[in-house]
Amino acid sequence: MSEVRDVVCPFCGCLCDDLVILVEEGKIAGVKNGCALSITKYLNYNRERISKPMVRKNGELEETSLEEAVNRAAELLANADYPVSYGWSNTSCEAIATGIELMEEVGGVIDNTSVVCHGPSVLGVHEVGHPTCTLGEIKNRADLIIYWASNPLQSHPRHLSRYTVMARGKFRKSRDERTLIVVDVRKTYTARVADYFIQIQPGKDYELLSALRTAVRGEELEQEEVAGVKREHIEEVADLLISCEFGVLFWGVGLTMTGGKYRNIDLAISLVRDLNAYTKFVMMPMRGHYNVVGANAVFTWQTGYPYAVDFSHGYPRYNPGETSVTDILVRGEADAALIVASDPASNFPRKAVEHLSRIPVVLIDPRWTSTTDIAEVVIPTAMLGIEVEGTAYRMDGVPIHMKKVINPPDGLKPDVEILRMILDRIRAMRGG
Repeated sequence: MSEVRDVVCPFCGCLCDDLVILVEEGKIAGVKNGCALSITKYLNYNRERISKPMVRKNGELEETSLEEAVNRAAELLANADYPVSYGWSNTSCEAIATGIELMEEVGGVIDNTSVVCHGPSVLGVHEVGHPTCTLGEIKNRADLIIYWASNPLQSHPRHLSRYTVMARGKFRKSRDERTLIVVDVRKTYTARVADYFIQIQPGKDYELLSALRTAVRGEELEQEEVAGVKREHIEEVADLLISCEFGVLFWGVGLTMTGGKYRNIDLAISLVRDLNAYTKFVMMPMRGHYNVVGANAVFTWQTGYPYAVDFSHGYPRYNPGETSVTDILVRGEADAALIVASDPASNFPRKAVEHLSRIPVVLIDPRWTSTTDIAEVVIPTAMLGIEVEGTAYRMDGVPIHMKKVINPPDGLKPDVEILRMILDRIRAMRGG
């Protein structure tokens, strides 16, 4: 049995880079340093795998050659009037760059999973920017941590131990030197280990953020209670925020996908800006998919926009709500779809899934999912961070190289190669 050390985990936005993978006879036999989610992914990486490309014939998916699957995918996308593409947050930056090139070639729309999670965070940052830093700075310096509408002990299990309250940093060496505040609608696992738990009424984040801003600025709160939180508790928390030496606000989709949407983020940024008049305070979204930050970054490099990019006019346009893939599908406008490393059939709105099932879908993914059941073409891939190497971005925007641990099954290629094959085939069809 051999060990592969310093492996980067391809699960969540933490991108923990200290894993040790045990390999025996070319297969993963064990994992050291990983969380429960990481261990489950590594030990079950081969479950529900698709081993051969498939094309739908007479209503049934049938195994075929890679060449035929690529040709069929190229035909569907090249002949569509308004194709869309979605996913991209569970693959490499190199694949994302190729995917953008492909969708520009066919004049379609390309979107990533931000549209159903932290899209409002991106919009809020567009408005006024936001003060942030790296997770390493937080580990070394932060003495006050807020998790707002986020439950990292279940969604990002090692976030607290590696980067915040339980981390041993250069200047903050123990749990006793840090204060943890959790704001949520229920008492989550993370709330149970918090020093202060603020239980807020659902959909009232904007009101509580406004009240905290009022208290931080030293103005009087007229109401006895705001968003289900008593005035004295709001004032107590405001005093904690002002008196810390280095504070950080982490927020989750519980803040972005509730009433207020990006206005909640706008107000949270304003709160942090107010706090910087008294102390050092930063903020950071708790990004879920391991390379959703990389998807936003690569989209922005190549198009100028982080998600929901429309090439149908020959140049990139960006107007979330109009050019978002979810909205396009709900309106029934798309006539073909390319799905990469995602399963929208299991989590998109019902009307969007209904339309997706009526149009030809090209799916590039290593596993069998709900989207596989409606796909016209299915091309399996090797897994990034397990069977192939590539680049991903941590939730704080730090690019990290992901190692290859074992060889992929015979015949399976990285998705960047498959996307390049489809793009080359489309250009050949068009005489380019």
